[in-house]
Amino acid sequence: METKIYVRNLPKSTTSAELATLFAQVGTVTAVDLIKDRWTDMPKGYAFITMSAQNEADKAVSKFNAFTLNDHALKVKLAKPREQFGVNSTI
Repeated sequence: METKIYVRNLPKSTTSAELATLFAQVGTVTAVDLIKDRWTDMPKGYAFITMSAQNEADKAVSKFNAFTLNDHALKVKLAKPREQFGVNSTI
């Protein structure tokens, strides 16, 4: 089952391709969602990476949490499920 991980404290110069290559060291990367500012199109410093299996995501968290990328210590953890807001939900 695919599992998402959350990566923060990324250097602003980081690209999706760099993240895919880095995280491919521990498993199959199925998607990289590098979050960008909608007005400037500059990366905000965090991303969501989807790994093909739970055990690969666990390996990525252990290997890359506190990993230094261009003088930035990455913070890596399993992503929480996204909250779904609908007509009947309360905020």
